Amino acid sequence: MIDLAVYNTNGQEVESLKVDEAIFGGSVKYPLLKQAIVMYHANKHLGTAANKGRSQVAGSDRKLFRQKGTGNARVGNIRTGKRVGGGVTFAKIPRDFSKRMPKKQRRLARDSAILAKLLSNNVVVVDGLNFEKPKTKDFIGVLNNLKIERSCLVTINSADVNLYKSAKNVPKVAVMPVSALNAGDICNYRKMLFTKEAFLSILNRDRAGGN
Repeated sequence: MIDLAVYNTNGQEVESLKVDEAIFGGSVKYPLLKQAIVMYHANKHLGTAANKGRSQVAGSDRKLFRQKGTGNARVGNIRTGKRVGGGVTFAKIPRDFSKRMPKKQRRLARDSAILAKLLSNNVVVVDGLNFEKPKTKDFIGVLNNLKIERSCLVTINSADVNLYKSAKNVPKVAVMPVSALNAGDICNYRKMLFTKEAFLSILNRDRAGGN
């Protein structure tokens, strides 16, 4: 069991949670986690780079002049890659770099990523993040009180416009609902900041029949 402290926004410990590693698979499955990270990175690769090959540029197929007897170097048609305005030799074409993983494997990878953060003491739970209005200064104050100085993924139970707006200008900080968590985003940030409500929703998902 992992003892996880719950803090208020002033950085004071108010309670603790008992977390069973079995909820997150019991151990970190590193090969699966790597496979998921590679997939998420590959899916961000657009693959839209393209050049025109010699078959795609405008110009005649006629040989510019006869092979011998002119005193010039032998040439082909005007669309050859050796001439200005010709096609590109070994031209790039659009390609799909995306990869796929079964849904169950993606969930297991996400759980392994969360467990890895727990085991390395990089998970912080706060009892609530409620802002009456968007205020970046107040949000930064909460991070400072919780001693979060590195990149951080803030995980909430449901969308909160005031929190999104308060955090959007803070470098290396992202806000995400718990339902959208994935291994790629979790591993991109050093710390994870959960609201208590969001973290409990993960712990109770099996009981509720969720993810």
